[in-house]
Amino acid sequence: MGRDPTPMVTMETGDVYRPDYYKLSRGNERSMITAILNRIAVDVASNSIEHARMDEENRYRGPMTSAFNECLTVAANCDQSGRSFIQDVAMSLLDEGVIAIVPTEATADPRITASYDIGSLRIGKVTHWYPQHVTVLLYNEITGRKEERLYPKSMVALPENPFFAIMNEPNSIYQRLVSKLRMLDVIDRQSSSGKLDLIIQVPYGVGSKTRKERAEGRRKEIERQLSGSKYGIAYIDGTEKVTQLNRAVENQLFTQVEYYTNMLFSQLGMPKAVFEGTADSATMLNYQSRTIEPIISAIVDAMRWKFLTKKARTQGQSIVFFRDPFKLTPVEQIAEIADKFTRNEILSSNEIRQIIGYRPSDNPQADELRNSNMPQQDEQPPAETPAGDETDKHSNNVAQILKKI
Repeated sequence: MGRDPTPMVTMETGDVYRPDYYKLSRGNERSMITAILNRIAVDVASNSIEHARMDEENRYRGPMTSAFNECLTVAANCDQSGRSFIQDVAMSLLDEGVIAIVPTEATADPRITASYDIGSLRIGKVTHWYPQHVTVLLYNEITGRKEERLYPKSMVALPENPFFAIMNEPNSIYQRLVSKLRMLDVIDRQSSSGKLDLIIQVPYGVGSKTRKERAEGRRKEIERQLSGSKYGIAYIDGTEKVTQLNRAVENQLFTQVEYYTNMLFSQLGMPKAVFEGTADSATMLNYQSRTIEPIISAIVDAMRWKFLTKKARTQGQSIVFFRDPFKLTPVEQIAEIADKFTRNEILSSNEIRQIIGYRPSDNPQADELRNSNMPQQDEQPPAETPAGDETDKHSNNVAQILKKI
C-alpha cells in the first residue's frame, strides 16, 4: 500500500514574538496612550479602502481588478490582512508622525519604470532623510529580520500625521501627558518597593566620626533583626525614637494627568464618551469627521500620489475609502431610511437587504432602482375604450351570430 512522501520542512530562523510587529516608541506601550492610539487605529481600519475606477465626473464606478486592490482588501503581505495592515499603518503613523509604506513585491522594478502593479506592502520606519531618498527600517520576509534600506521618495508613500503638532512635537500636549505618566509610574514603583522609610533617632549626637559609625552599626542591627524575623519584628532602646515617612506625599501630579488627558481628547476631536463607548450618533459623526477622516485621508492621499502615475489617474484610476453610514443607525430608523432610499431611487431593494444582513432576493425587480409606490411603465392599466366603440363592437357580434343561424 503506497503512502505519500513526507514533506520536507526547511528550518528557518524564528522568534518567540512576531518580528514584523510594530513596537511603539518612547515607552508608549506601557501607558494609557496605547489604548487611545489603538482606539483611533481600529476606527480608521473600519473604513474600506479600494483601488477603484472613476468616471469622467470623478464618480465611483467600481473596484479595479488588480493585485494592489487585493493588498488593500484581502492580504497586504504574508503576515497581515488588508484591514490589519491599515490598522498597523494608523497606529504607526500616530506614534511616529511619519512612516513609509513600501511596495515589497511588484510586477516591475519601481526604480526603473512607473508602470507596475503592487503585490505586497510593508510598513517601515524612516531613519534618515535625504533630498530625494529615505532610509527605511523594514522587515525582510526572507531573513525574518528588520533591515535598513535606501529607497527613492518617488517609490514609497510617506503619509504624515495630520495631528503632528499635537502628538509628535517635543513640547506638545501628547508628549507632556506621556512625561507626566512616566513620573506617575516612578512614584508608583517607589510606593510599592517594600521600603519602610524610617528615621531612627538615637539618644546621642552624631557629629563626630565615632558617633556616626556607632549610629550606622545600630541601623544595620535593626535591619538584621527585621530581615531575620519571621514576622518582621525588631526591638530598640527605650531612649530611641522611630519616625515613619512612607505616607503619601501631596502633589498635583494626578490633577495634571487628568488635565492633560482631557486636553488631548479635546484637541484630537475625540470626546471621552467615544473612548468609553457611550457616545451618541451625533457625537460619533463629529468624531468621524474631525479625527478619523483626516487620518485616513492622509494615508489614502499618500498612496494615490506615489502608487498611481499621472497617466493612471487620467485614465480614471484612484484610491478611495468608504465608511458605512448605517453602522451606527438604530434599528427603529432602518425601516424609515430604507423606504426613503428606495422611494427616491437611491438604493435598490437588494442593496438595502445587504445593509441589514439579509441575502439578496431572486426577483429581478429587486436589483432595479424603482419606486414601488408608483406604477411603472410595464404596469400601466389599459386605456379605457370610448362608449361608442363598445356599441359598434356589440352590434358586430350580434350580426355575426345571426348569420350563423
